[in-house]
Parts: sequence; C-alpha cells; structure tokens
Amino acid sequence: MDYMKLSLEDADKWLKENLNEKRYQHSLGTAEYAQKLASEFGLDEHRAYIAGLLHDCAKCFDDEKLLDIIDKNLCNVDNDELSNRKTLHAPASYYVAKTVFGVTDEEILSSIRWHTLGKKEMTDFEKIIFLADKIELRTRSDEYRKEITKDLYKQNGLNKAILECYKETIKSLVDRNLKICPITVEIYNYLEESINVN
Repeated sequence: MDYMKLSLEDADKWLKENLNEKRYQHSLGTAEYAQKLASEFGLDEHRAYIAGLLHDCAKCFDDEKLLDIIDKNLCNVDNDELSNRKTLHAPASYYVAKTVFGVTDEEILSSIRWHTLGKKEMTDFEKIIFLADKIELRTRSDEYRKEITKDLYKQNGLNKAILECYKETIKSLVDRNLKICPITVEIYNYLEESINVN
C-alpha cells in the first residue's frame, strides 16, 4: 500500500535539496532505525521508514517560514511549543509531509507531528519514531544510544526507553539553564507512573 503520493526516490531528492547534509543523513538514519524497530516490535516497516525519513522535512526552514506555516495552517500548536524555536519544525514537518509529500496515513503524520516533544499515550508506532529520531546510527552517539536502549527489550521497554530520553533531555536543559517545557515534565511524570504501575 502507498502511504504518500511521492515516490521514495522523489522524496529523497526533495530532502537532499531542502536539508543540509547532516540533517539529510540524520533523516536516513532515522528511517533505517525506525524500520529496524518496526521489525522488532511487529509493526509495519514501510510505514516506519516513511515516517522516519520525513520526520524532519521542515527542519532547515528558517524560523519565519516555520512560524508562517504554523500560523496559516495549524491551530493546535500551543504557546509553549511556539516559544521554543527547536520544536517549531515538528508541526511544520507534519504539514509539509501532508501537503508536499502527500502523506495520507494519519499515524505517520501524527508520529511526525509529535517526534520532538512527544505526548501522553503515544501508540507503539509513534514511540518507535520518537525513539528512532533520538538513537539512529548515523549521527547519534553510541554512549547516548546505549543509555536509552538499556531496557528497550525488557518488559514495557518502549516506555522505559522513552523515559530515559526525557531524563536525558531534562538533565541537558537544566545543565544549560534552559526552560523546561511543561508538557515535557507532564509526560515524564506520566511515563514514570505508568512504568511503576506495570
């Protein structure tokens, strides 16, 4: 089944033209690792590859363009997300994936939309895209990946790995004296509680 109107070849060409080389390599790495995780967790590998490939498609747009896309086309982006320029590309990438690439699969689109901040009650598919973005093999460090994946294949492993991502993110923000988005704290607490219950 086709999940987008563009061919993979045309999608790849668009990404090469609109991303810098490091971001392009990261996108390929995310697609490859998402496909791997999909295979390991019994999910659709082709859908995972597409979601991973496109998750950062708007990442190299300037802030003005990102804000313009959001302002004109998306009404569900809250102020906390708008106030952090590092998260603007997620909703914008959702829009570009839908309109430029012609993605019709709602779960692929949702996984692109929430790959940076995440959300409570993500599907397993959304979780593997979130994780693949953080631990792909082309641009992410082995040390970081090892920390995130230490419990990935244990009971409730996806949630445990995602919780580790949040821990590392919060530590990094504190170390750099940066604001922690309230939704990050909310999801961290939600995951902590759900893992301790299970």
